[in-house]
Amino acid sequence: GVSTFSVTADLSLLRKRMSTMVVQCGEAARPAAQAGAQVFYDRVRELVPTSLKGHWFHGTQFRKNGTKYWFDAGNLKASVYQVYSKDRSGQSLATYHIAWNHKEAPYGFMVEFGTSKAPAHPFIRPARDQAEKVRKAVHDRYLAELKERGVLK
Repeated sequence: GVSTFSVTADLSLLRKRMSTMVVQCGEAARPAAQAGAQVFYDRVRELVPTSLKGHWFHGTQFRKNGTKYWFDAGNLKASVYQVYSKDRSGQSLATYHIAWNHKEAPYGFMVEFGTSKAPAHPFIRPARDQAEKVRKAVHDRYLAELKERGVLK
């Protein structure tokens, strides 16, 4: 008679480990993105112009009633924030926004882009000069997260 041989490969353990690794890699995205966002945030705060005294602004630029109101020195800098975006993030994607609070510093656009009467003093756009540092921070933190989770050695 003819002899037959059979070979069976059970890859269920490998499949389970791979699924776990995919989840762990996805979970590492948020701390990695935050590390990059922090570099950009710190640079924006470094670049935002800060006056030595506060300023009055006429309300017609911000409110319909035309009242004047006061902004303390450093108000724009204090309004700069970074926040995780749930809407623009997902399983393996993490997005952070860095901007200024437009309600607390509605004149931020005038500072960033200038007006017909005042020159621009950009602080958001020039912070892009940190792109390489941002990439490195994301990369380094991502690798550290993967090592911490046991995905990499």
